[in-house]
Amino acid sequence: MAGIVLNVEQRERTGTGGARATRKAGLIPGVLYGGPRGAVPIEINAKDVEMALRSGKFISHMVELDHKGERQPVIPRAIQLHPVTDQPIHLDLYRVEENSAITVDVVVHFKNHEASPGLKRGGALNIVRHTVKLKVKANAIPEEIVVDLTGKDIGDSIHISSITLPAGARPVIADRDFTIATITGRKAEKEEAPAAEAAPAAAAAPAEKDKK
Repeated sequence: MAGIVLNVEQRERTGTGGARATRKAGLIPGVLYGGPRGAVPIEINAKDVEMALRSGKFISHMVELDHKGERQPVIPRAIQLHPVTDQPIHLDLYRVEENSAITVDVVVHFKNHEASPGLKRGGALNIVRHTVKLKVKANAIPEEIVVDLTGKDIGDSIHISSITLPAGARPVIADRDFTIATITGRKAEKEEAPAAEAAPAAAAAPAEKDKK
């Protein structure tokens, strides 16, 4: 668990007017979904939410809500941001049990760029998927998926089957070995190749003319 605990209160006023009044009071309106209790409108201190977002361990991680001493593990599913200020203005949270299996998007990071022959020769890393949707336990959500680029050359493709996933995690897409990234050649190399082929032909033309 990320270790984030947010104090919440049940929101009495709902609708557009209620949400506006909540924000004016320095709180962020939200809705808590899932479980037998159904949907419950809530409000959370705006500064606490902003601090949680800055931690980098809020979105798609299990956190805890504290309501008058009763704690509930939840997963943030949707965060609406203000179009100008980028400040959070609404949250959708889902109740989970710590050992329950959930689906989350986990970010993909790449390491050892300098150990890739293809990148050292001027190739480019073409990232097909920046995140991968995994099925994991709610109390064991991985921070990242790490892809090692050691030995990868131009033309190589990196598929999900070649990546060591965190213990207990499995990809939601199970019917195909999907691509995470590829190592592509430089555009300059592709443009230079036809030019190099044309050069001998151009040089041969005067020689044939001289024979006449």
